[in-house]
Amino acid sequence: MRKQKYLPLFTLLATLLILLAACGAESPEPAPAPTQVPIQVNEGAVEEVIPPTPTTPPTLPPPPVVNVEEAPTAVPTDVPPPTAEPEAAAPALSGLVLASPEDFGDNRNPLTGEEADPANLQRRPLAVKISNSPPNYVRPQSGLNDADLVFEHITEGNLTRLTMIVYGDNPEKMGPIRSARLIDVELPAMYDAALVFSGASTGVSNKLFASDFSDRILSAGNIGYYRTGENKPTEHTLYGNPVGLREALDSKSQNSPPSFGKRMSFSSEAPAGGSAASQISLNYLWENVTWSYDASSNKYYRFAAGVPHNDGNTNAQVAATNIIVPFVNHIDDQNICEEIRDNQCHLLSVEIQLWGSGNVAIFRDGQRYDGTWKREARNDMLTFYDETGAQIPLQIGNSWVQLMSIWYNDPLQVTP
Repeated sequence: MRKQKYLPLFTLLATLLILLAACGAESPEPAPAPTQVPIQVNEGAVEEVIPPTPTTPPTLPPPPVVNVEEAPTAVPTDVPPPTAEPEAAAPALSGLVLASPEDFGDNRNPLTGEEADPANLQRRPLAVKISNSPPNYVRPQSGLNDADLVFEHITEGNLTRLTMIVYGDNPEKMGPIRSARLIDVELPAMYDAALVFSGASTGVSNKLFASDFSDRILSAGNIGYYRTGENKPTEHTLYGNPVGLREALDSKSQNSPPSFGKRMSFSSEAPAGGSAASQISLNYLWENVTWSYDASSNKYYRFAAGVPHNDGNTNAQVAATNIIVPFVNHIDDQNICEEIRDNQCHLLSVEIQLWGSGNVAIFRDGQRYDGTWKREARNDMLTFYDETGAQIPLQIGNSWVQLMSIWYNDPLQVTP
């Protein structure tokens, strides 16, 4: 923020910020600084215990609403098509199965099954909060194709936001980086990651800084954050450099190798029992997301609102080897407000209860597999099981996790 020239104006702005914080509005993003800004840690925090999965469903949420202040006014029609043909598939690794920690050794990424520089696997994963709306300001986002995992989830007003898990590779840049939500109390614990975000509402901030990963929270202002200076609203101009962000972790003695709980498994050959799935359509109410399978590259390519969704670093279309659709209970947290207007709460924070178990649809190799997702301990990543109790292996490569509410009516459509 620029220095204020006159004291009265500075006083007025300070008063307004205090009033906003008191009302529970989203915390303002601190200006980036060339050196690390210390983060206050809740010294009395204790490790959170995962609450049990509800035995009875909560009251059905109210009818869907759209945040009119943040929803796009129109879907852009001038999004460029992919600049290159779909990439060729990597040479087949016949019969490769990665199930136990020993199978991965010291040079295979536990989040993708891919070979990686062993030095990269000795550093902390980053859970990076990425904006997904409005499209005309935030797309194409940078770093999507370099992430090991991308979680897309519902926020208030049915808009969606993304959390990238960045571990095996370093994107050139990541962003635009936006504020955290309640789901981000879970994801860093699942992947032993540092949280990279622009801010959060008061209620979400309290939970984050009382969590078991509070020592590795990288608020905006740490090394590695910067503004692009683009001619668009300031909240859509914050980006991150993963090298700088890990320097910030180094300064906090937090850039250590992750300790993963229960892990995903991978196989180079598709398991039996799948059904053909060449196109996946997901209805998030505010926007339809489509993944189209390309056999030559063995990847699914992403379209949002009917147009290619590209990565801002390369302008290549976003692609994923695995598409994972867990159906998860969503409820409104009555104690946390994400939008206050006229001194009243208009949108409550959404709690996505990503613990216990639920139904899942997994797409790989042009095939669909139905089963159960599980997360039994706080530091477990999501794992997936068929009807016999055996793990459903993912194809070796990156994954998009499309978290879907159990309250949505028939949100998944699949074309053979």
